[in-house]
Amino acid sequence: MSYPKELKKLKTGTFSRSFALAKLGVKAGVQYASAKLSKSSMDDYFNSQALQFAAELGKLKGSAMKAGQMLSVYGEHFLPAEANKILKSLQSNSTTVSWDVMYDQILKQLDAETLNQLEINPDPIGSASMGQVYLAVHKETKEKIALKVQYPGLDKVIDSDIAALKKFLSISKILPEGLKTDGIFAEIKTMLQQELDYPLEAKLTIHYKSLLKEDTRYKVPKVYLEFSSEKILATEYMEGFRADHVVVQNLSQERRNRLGKNFLDLYFKELFEWNNLQSDPHMGNYKIQLGSGDTEDTIVLLDFGATKQFETKFISSYKKLMKGAITGKNEMFFEGAKELGFITDSDSAAYIKAFTEFCNQSIEPFKEEQPEFDWQSSDLPKRVIKNAFEFRHYELRTPPQELIFLDRKTAGVYMFLSALKSNFHPRSLISPYLDSI
Repeated sequence: MSYPKELKKLKTGTFSRSFALAKLGVKAGVQYASAKLSKSSMDDYFNSQALQFAAELGKLKGSAMKAGQMLSVYGEHFLPAEANKILKSLQSNSTTVSWDVMYDQILKQLDAETLNQLEINPDPIGSASMGQVYLAVHKETKEKIALKVQYPGLDKVIDSDIAALKKFLSISKILPEGLKTDGIFAEIKTMLQQELDYPLEAKLTIHYKSLLKEDTRYKVPKVYLEFSSEKILATEYMEGFRADHVVVQNLSQERRNRLGKNFLDLYFKELFEWNNLQSDPHMGNYKIQLGSGDTEDTIVLLDFGATKQFETKFISSYKKLMKGAITGKNEMFFEGAKELGFITDSDSAAYIKAFTEFCNQSIEPFKEEQPEFDWQSSDLPKRVIKNAFEFRHYELRTPPQELIFLDRKTAGVYMFLSALKSNFHPRSLISPYLDSI
């Protein structure tokens, strides 16, 4: 199934968007029943649903698509592999919205005098589920500015989008029966509302820039409040290369290791020191600026719309879980696991054993006996996902809602280090943050 290269119009009405998903759900339900009756391969059913699902949500854009993307990360914990494949199909959709649609949005947000100060290239330099990014030049100062423009009307359809998505996932049998998802979708809704709050993102970007102003390992773009609005965020356009760019790939192993360590150190600083995590670690949200001579390579941090503040209690319990697993202190490990709701006193010995083995495998890079860890070549992610599917043999239990954002970030960090082809032991980076327990 092919995707349209450009959307000339967005469905922004509650009814039209809900109807599109409802129609897709009914069709999926009929196909599911047919597959069951004919005893044909369910793999074929799920494969066809992945294509149809991604195509329809790609055209809808907005919260339905973003919610599906978020759920795909969360789904590693409890969804069947086939179901998660459907959700993951949303990650690669790249359909753009036409300049005419987006320029109308810009005209509604910026007055003529303000807009006249900018020269905007109509070809987007970035396209996502919630908006598109354009390169603009300040006519007088010649400064390059990245304009993130929100798709029109999305803020008004979050509730209906999520309700329609939940219904579709239920009718199509993509989500297992009996799985409680209200808490998950409530957390997703909160983050979607935040991602559409561009004034808040502007404040968070300024906040992160302040936090890191003395740390030369990182850069955060300047915010241009005079060109920002409710639906537009204007920031300094910063040059740089993606981690998987050939220029970065050709850096020495030592430089790539250092970049990887700096990236991982920032993750721990965000989580354990600030309790505040930029939770959308898309590869495009980071750039590498190469140093020269005595100048260190720098990581540019972009997009703070999905920043998640964690409760101190959650972080404290998560630290116990992590430190207990890493150091082999079982009592501390189980205490943290119980506080987080992963295990209960009534759980079977088999379930507790499976959960313990899963956690021990997940923290494999931090084991003391591990001399170095090859982030690219390791098959750890595949082994972790494979073991996660073993939990299908037990009663479904929804993990803490906070993990949707924490795991999203953790998976992204691993992908970033893998893209850098980093090779280093991370124990010394996490230890200072766990020593306080």
